[in-house]
Amino acid sequence: MHIRVDDIVEVITGEADEVGQRRKVLKVLRDEGKLVVEGINRAYRHIRRSQKNLQGGRLSKEMPISISNVMLVCSNCGKPTRTGARFRPDGTKELRCKRCQAAIRVLAPPRGARASK
Repeated sequence: MHIRVDDIVEVITGEADEVGQRRKVLKVLRDEGKLVVEGINRAYRHIRRSQKNLQGGRLSKEMPISISNVMLVCSNCGKPTRTGARFRPDGTKELRCKRCQAAIRVLAPPRGARASK
């Protein structure tokens, strides 16, 4: 899973009013293969009045969506893209944009076995 917290993603499927929106990732749930995206898939939680919460009412919160329903937005070309990994000549593994071939981020530090001589 190459999407991390604070990445910008675009919703590609789901609710009609949410498709095409670009938002920031708030949380990644790796075990479930889901993401919590800012302002997407909102649900109401009804809260009862109590000493802790004197007013009660409805609390709107984001619910997780499947990682397959979003695409990472490339920081270089600004378009939603598929991603791939490649090794640089110094042995560093990087995440790259399949559309413009630009490096998005470093995934792993250099390793001796992958470094070219």
